[in-house]
Amino acid sequence: MATVTVTKDNFNDVVGNNDFVVLDFWASWCGPCVRFAPTFEAASETHEDIVFGKIDTEAEQELAATFGIQSIPTLMIVRDKTVVYSQPGALPAAAFEDLLQKARDLDMDKVKEDASE
Repeated sequence: MATVTVTKDNFNDVVGNNDFVVLDFWASWCGPCVRFAPTFEAASETHEDIVFGKIDTEAEQELAATFGIQSIPTLMIVRDKTVVYSQPGALPAAAFEDLLQKARDLDMDKVKEDASE
């Protein structure tokens, strides 16, 4: 699956209708964002059960502000409508794959239980 462009207009549909979403907050002028883009795209091709969305922080300033994005690229992982990861910084391919596996291995019942305490 290729990446999808996420905007404030489709954000709720993308996150609300999918169990596993990885979001890349980026901008075209950001060198690390541009260098990370092929890694993100390649992962989207190999993990067909995950939705990979790109949020252009220049075009979607309101959405970036909603999530307090201050550094880009910022990666955010949403599982079952719950943010389980949000950190700035581009990752090498191997580290990104490791992060995706860790997110996949999460016990979401436990995560939600811990969040409600």
